[in-house]
Amino acid sequence: MATDRPTPAGPAKPDLSIIESRVYRGPNVWSYEPAIHLTLDLGILEDYPTDTLDGFTDQLLELLPGLERHTCSRGVRGGFVERLREGTWLGHVTEHIALQLQQEAGHDLRRGKTRQVKGRRGLYNVIYAYTDERVGLDAGRLAVRLVNHLVEPEDGFDFAEEMDAFLRRVQRLAFGPSTAAILEEAVSRDIPWIRLNEYSLVQLGQGVHAQRIRATMTSMTGALAVDIAGDKELTTRLLASAGLPVPRSEAVRSVERAVAVAERIGYPVVVKPLDGNHGRGVCLDLQDADAVREAFPVAQGESRRGSVIVETFVTGRDYRCLIIGGRMQAIAERVPAHVLGDGEHTVAELVEITNSDPRRGVGHEKVLTKLKVDDAAVELVRSQGFGMDDVPPAGEMVKLALTGNMSTGGISVDRTFEAHPDNVEIAEEAARMIGLDVAGIDFICPDIASPVRETGGAICEVNAAPGFRMHTHPTVGEPQFIAKPVVDLLFPPGAPSRVPIVAVTGTNGKTTTARMISHIFKGLGRKVGMTSTDGVVIDERLVIKADASGPKSARMVLQNPRVDFAVMEVARGGILREGLGYDRNDVAVVTNVAPDHLGMRGIDTLEQLADVKAVVVEAVPRDGFAVLNADDELVRAMRRRCSGSVVWFSMEPPGSKVREFIDEQCRRGGRAVVLEPTDKGDMIVIRHGRRTMQLAWTHLLPATFGGAAKMNVANALAAAGAAFAAGAPLHDIRQGLRTFTTSYYLSPGRMNLLDVRGVDVVVDYCHNAPGMRMLGDFVESYSEQKTGLTDLGKSSRIGMIGAAGDRRDEDMRELGAIAADHFDVIVVREDAHLRGREKGVAAELVAEGVRARMAQDGVRCRQVEIVTEELDAVRHCMARANPGDLVVLCVDKHPVVLAELESLTQHAQAGAHSTEVAGDPDLDPAELHEAAQVAGDQAAASAEA
Repeated sequence: MATDRPTPAGPAKPDLSIIESRVYRGPNVWSYEPAIHLTLDLGILEDYPTDTLDGFTDQLLELLPGLERHTCSRGVRGGFVERLREGTWLGHVTEHIALQLQQEAGHDLRRGKTRQVKGRRGLYNVIYAYTDERVGLDAGRLAVRLVNHLVEPEDGFDFAEEMDAFLRRVQRLAFGPSTAAILEEAVSRDIPWIRLNEYSLVQLGQGVHAQRIRATMTSMTGALAVDIAGDKELTTRLLASAGLPVPRSEAVRSVERAVAVAERIGYPVVVKPLDGNHGRGVCLDLQDADAVREAFPVAQGESRRGSVIVETFVTGRDYRCLIIGGRMQAIAERVPAHVLGDGEHTVAELVEITNSDPRRGVGHEKVLTKLKVDDAAVELVRSQGFGMDDVPPAGEMVKLALTGNMSTGGISVDRTFEAHPDNVEIAEEAARMIGLDVAGIDFICPDIASPVRETGGAICEVNAAPGFRMHTHPTVGEPQFIAKPVVDLLFPPGAPSRVPIVAVTGTNGKTTTARMISHIFKGLGRKVGMTSTDGVVIDERLVIKADASGPKSARMVLQNPRVDFAVMEVARGGILREGLGYDRNDVAVVTNVAPDHLGMRGIDTLEQLADVKAVVVEAVPRDGFAVLNADDELVRAMRRRCSGSVVWFSMEPPGSKVREFIDEQCRRGGRAVVLEPTDKGDMIVIRHGRRTMQLAWTHLLPATFGGAAKMNVANALAAAGAAFAAGAPLHDIRQGLRTFTTSYYLSPGRMNLLDVRGVDVVVDYCHNAPGMRMLGDFVESYSEQKTGLTDLGKSSRIGMIGAAGDRRDEDMRELGAIAADHFDVIVVREDAHLRGREKGVAAELVAEGVRARMAQDGVRCRQVEIVTEELDAVRHCMARANPGDLVVLCVDKHPVVLAELESLTQHAQAGAHSTEVAGDPDLDPAELHEAAQVAGDQAAASAEA
């Protein structure tokens, strides 16, 4: 019941509007399933619950009576109506209308929720399920219009007309019966699918296991076989060569030749296009030369090549035999479009009555096609002794077409279990001769239950990509579940359809962790597809240069036919924008949750940020694993959201509270990756129940810089846990970590160490306060190592730092304050993309943090400067550095920065590109393009000479 009723500030007006709409295509912060998210502004209607709007509920239920079945939070039929009469807000009403509109379109959807936007009066988050995103969005828009119309009638708004237009659009967008049947079977087997275009091209499965279908054409359908089936003359010749019954026929290109062939093979004949389909242009039972001359242009008009087939007319019933994988799966008798007289209505009225059947639609949108009355149909009716305004006797069949195609309005009768074995053998042999994996064999014979060779009849056509609806939705008889053998053909029982997916998220460390996991499985011989903030990487080759940590990039990886293992870096922004790019991940890794990106997209607290990151944990199935950082309280709490098992990792020493927690979990059979300190160093250990397995010394892993880079030690623990959970052998995990380095080749822009004229330069992507804290720890440890290895005097530490402009002011100041504890000189730069800030504002905020910390005792920093342009800031840092100094460059565009460092040393640097594009790290695309252009011009000049 609506409580805390507001006092209206004015009369009710149609103020409801959509502020923002999002489509979640996978698990998201609101739902485990795909959903539409509308942000609605109620305006003045925030003051008007439904019980205060006279007649609102009754009018709504009159227009959409199906709402009476909605249970809502009451959990009983009619629960939503109770809420309407007691008083509920119009955002909630919009949710239920959007769901009901989709139900009216045949989409059985029930999930939805409405929540007020915190701190924003009149704004609501409305979330509801969808099957087709375009239909779901249209339903939301129509729901808003309907609510406003019921508040105050809109001129020209007719809900019946709008509903009819909505349903017609749904029918246009929906998959046809054949594709829908295959997808339904695939979903029942837990085979994932991706729609590749707005029509019927669909990918089943993922990566290396993927298969494609377009209606009933599959990845296994040969192009040559389709070509042969499209040439009716060639098809007939091949079938005849195998001794199969076919009519006598010949292809012609002129009227006179058609008449001559008809005279030779004998009347009656059939004239049809050489390469037509759906029965278009087929003229049957032609009794003389004049009929052939009249039919020729009709058939030629439907022929793409201009050729026409003239063949003997075989009398009998029309049967379609469906052959899948060389075996007969279904047979339907096709009855031509017709009406049955009732002694009361004219032929035209009978057509109208027949077309009113809700099973009939336009084209293939429904299980039956509406009857079409054209000149040919009128002429056919006249040849049967009737006019369109005549009343046929009761029981009299009046044909409107001679062919039995469903696309011309025909009906089907299931005859699957009546066929004679000889006829089945003939149909299967015909499919094998043409080479089709899925074939529709058209038989004309007196009765499919009798052998064709003895009773007469022939194969008149072989069809590639035959429609399924006559078999799945016969007008008479039992439906045949023919999608099963198609899916069996693509995915034999026991064959995999999914590739393992490891999802990595967290505030910091997720990119390096994802790269480590990818490197481990590359060593196992897997073709790894990886998404990260640097781009899409296939088999350790960067193929797309972009921030690819969102769902679209994940789908790109899963569509790649080489990928047999996927590692997805999952960023907060992608989850909030579209959800995950898949339905589940086998392993989820959460590195940490720290304050970054707060104040954006409604995420204001660490707890809310943790809820976003936890989506990947919620997407873990029962047989999957979540690899969680036990040192982070918010990450540790995510174990309650995991349906699968948990693998813990921790940097804490034995005896700490966290280690005691892990020990307790392991005693119960749990898994963990921890550090065991010894007098020789820290050993990475994998624990599984009572078993303890030593993995590697942290200081011997190249990525840890002798143990100085503690953040990479933590990343190695997470990567080892994920690899162990994904089934990698210990030796391969060990070898992968030992061979993973922070060179540009394996870890571009992450802890890349270079020697530039005797100066140690570290290039890193650090851009937030928690990351700077970890980077500062590295600087301290690395400097301490360096002091023990050199006889030089005290070296300086110079840091170039910057923050993204969309971060909060306090986050930028904190970044500067932390950096001041670790560097002698700080140069503050800005990103190329200011993200809504004026130039210089973000840099000044970071510098304020540095100065504030410098004003306190015990701080290391003695100077801070602002140089906003990144390359100018790099030059400034290097100009101040002396041999033996440490320069840490926290960069925005690392290829350009490396190119600048290369120019200082005159030695090639990996990744030194003048532009940010995908390509080999050692090659500059701009230089190669220029050289190729010159070479091409020279080759062209030589050819002309």
